[in-house]
Amino acid sequence: QPSQYIVASLAGRKYLLTPRDLLTVPRLKDVKVGDVLRLSDIHELGSREFTIRGNPTIPPEQVRVEATVVEHTKGKMEFIFKKKRRKGYERTVQHKQTYTRLRIGPIDIVEDASS
Repeated sequence: QPSQYIVASLAGRKYLLTPRDLLTVPRLKDVKVGDVLRLSDIHELGSREFTIRGNPTIPPEQVRVEATVVEHTKGKMEFIFKKKRRKGYERTVQHKQTYTRLRIGPIDIVEDASS
């Protein structure tokens, strides 16, 4: 199927993914650049001809999707201004959110040998 998609949970959120997508998620601490992750929480799989929905997820034996860690990066600089009125208290906190970028691999549907 040329245009397949999945709906998968990663880092606590659901994402609509297709092969070769570049996904930015909040920082995954225990992975390095080049690591290959196997997506296990797949809720839906589909294309133009069919849709398979899990209850709540599709078993990992039926669908195999891998994601490769491309880079660890940071977002733009955010300035948080804190103030307490009439107290003379003013602070500016600077902060950069950390992210992990993943490249989604091909979607492989495993055929049952029993059917």
